[in-house]
Amino acid sequence: MQQLLKPATFLLIILIGYLLKRCGLFGPRDYRIMQVVVFDCTLPASILVSFATNPNSASLLWVTLFGFLAAFIPVPFVFLASRKRPVADRAFLMLNSSGYNIGNFCFPLLQAFYGGGAIVTGAMFDIGNAIMTTAGSNVMTTSLLHIDPNKPLTEQNAGDAPTLPYRKPATKQESRALLRARLRTIALGFLKSGPFDMYMIMTLVVLFNLPIPALLSDVLEPLANANPFCSMLMVGMLMELPANGKDVRDLLQVIGWRLPFGVLFALAAWFLLPLDPVTRQAVALMCFAPTAVFCTLFTDRVLDNAKLAGFTLATTSFIAMFLMTGLHMMM
Repeated sequence: MQQLLKPATFLLIILIGYLLKRCGLFGPRDYRIMQVVVFDCTLPASILVSFATNPNSASLLWVTLFGFLAAFIPVPFVFLASRKRPVADRAFLMLNSSGYNIGNFCFPLLQAFYGGGAIVTGAMFDIGNAIMTTAGSNVMTTSLLHIDPNKPLTEQNAGDAPTLPYRKPATKQESRALLRARLRTIALGFLKSGPFDMYMIMTLVVLFNLPIPALLSDVLEPLANANPFCSMLMVGMLMELPANGKDVRDLLQVIGWRLPFGVLFALAAWFLLPLDPVTRQAVALMCFAPTAVFCTLFTDRVLDNAKLAGFTLATTSFIAMFLMTGLHMMM
């Protein structure tokens, strides 16, 4: 019963966030305020405090590599499998079938299941995962489908074609200019991500066994402790009901991709990672995490459908909560 208390509390916080929005105390876009609080304050603080107060090892870089592969592999598979579908459907599936909500969603659960030390494992997984969620999956999706990333797909006359027409740059100068612009966008996407920057710093800490000042972790501890509440409240504020039956069908297809991949990667984590059983358990659980908040951001940006983005995140969060709790109790 005690094992169910924390997950139930997290579900209650998600519900509170949603009800406060429905009652008008939060506006439809107020979740962006919580995104700033979480991504730029509580989550980076939680990462630093976890590394400062728990043992870490360079062997956990295996978890980082695993996190990257788990987030990368579904994208080309979905691209090939959906080649006869309309471009809007393909974009939604590619953006949401890969990537995991680790910092906002899994950190609180891992801490509840395994203690604060498990956040280090989650952070190492998220370093690899973040390469895809913060920029990689969006770049791959827009590039493979020839979507202009600077405006919604609804303004690009997509129709029912599987990809948009590809216009080859007229000159080498134009081609180089487009490449520079794309690389600059990718670089800024990484550099503007507070959690990703903190992950890079902590990677250096692990590689070179650098000390973290105790004063720094003591100062940031209150922010770190606020991360579970703020993260779950933000998920609740993002929740939306589906706009129509097509949104429901699109969501079910995402779940149909994520669950088999989750099982595959969880088994791979358990049998292939050269790490201790508790670490392998934590990695296996994270393979069932919900869609990342960045998936929601890119879905809204590419498809101009904020409700579908919020509905996807909320639904996969509830599914992940039950799956991760049930699997933890079985292990």
